[in-house]
Amino acid sequence: MSLKRSGEMYLETILILSQRGEPVHAVDVAKHMNFSKPSVSRALGLLRDGGYLEADAQGHLILSPSGAEVAHKIYERHRLMTEFLVYLGVDRDVAVEDACKMEHDISEESFEAFKVYARKLGLI
Repeated sequence: MSLKRSGEMYLETILILSQRGEPVHAVDVAKHMNFSKPSVSRALGLLRDGGYLEADAQGHLILSPSGAEVAHKIYERHRLMTEFLVYLGVDRDVAVEDACKMEHDISEESFEAFKVYARKLGLI
């Protein structure tokens, strides 16, 4: 299964919610993303079918190794690009929104260049 932007967003959201130390359920994802429960259930089913996500008997969502890899990659991009935009003088709220759009479309080569420059600036 090739992931689209929406699949990456779901995986990133599950990662972010799981970092709070509480089990993540579909309803948590729906609330966080402000999506309907049926939409979330359908998307999570596709992610499970694609091998990116698992659910235990209690309905706790667990990223598979491939799902965690994607989620961490997207979240790293989001965090770095947000900080880079803020460094450039963009309002943090705007930077967060813009980084969310950019994180899915930027090439690996361009992102690596961002990382190198961010290291030079002391952002990471």
